[in-house]
Amino acid sequence: MLIRSIVVGQVATNCYLVFNKKNECLIVDPGDDADYIVRVISDLELRPIAILATHAHFDHIMAVNELKLAYNIPFYLNKKDEKLLKWARKSSIRFANLDPGPSPKVDKYLKNGECQVPNIKCQVIETPGHSPGSVSLYFKKEKVVFVGDLIFEGGGVGRFDFPYCDEKLLQKSIDTVLRLPDDTRVFSGHGNPTTIEEFKRSSNSSPPAI
Repeated sequence: MLIRSIVVGQVATNCYLVFNKKNECLIVDPGDDADYIVRVISDLELRPIAILATHAHFDHIMAVNELKLAYNIPFYLNKKDEKLLKWARKSSIRFANLDPGPSPKVDKYLKNGECQVPNIKCQVIETPGHSPGSVSLYFKKEKVVFVGDLIFEGGGVGRFDFPYCDEKLLQKSIDTVLRLPDDTRVFSGHGNPTTIEEFKRSSNSSPPAI
């Protein structure tokens, strides 16, 4: 499995292209700049098969509609984030002064267990707290996990000050992910990659992050 990171949008969200030897590709958290994402996919000669969002904040889904149209592929999200998905357009206008159009339609739901995407094996771990339906995407064989805005390089954690957040659930979700092997590579929604071991070492003195 190979990973290409693309930084998109006003808040520098990490969109990830996750692909196998056949160049079949998952698009994870396409937060904006659909044209740029399409150009990178074309340059790498990839064949997208699905779009996965770790959660429904606008800065992780703004390019979904355009990519669905471009590739005729399904969009996956946890059902518990559907309310946030409906708010995404208003949130984008409020926080980014951008109107991305109607919120995308979910085609399939992500829930605990193996993700039902052909030819690319991935385990879905429900990790709520930052949002009700936040998930992490774990590739056990490759020792890789995509955590959205759960944890960050340097020990930061996702925000929990919005009305729909839950600090206790967030901490429980962090504890769940920290049970993964220490050498697991962690790819967050913003910033640089880290590892489970590095996060454990640095988390005690670090503030929350967006």
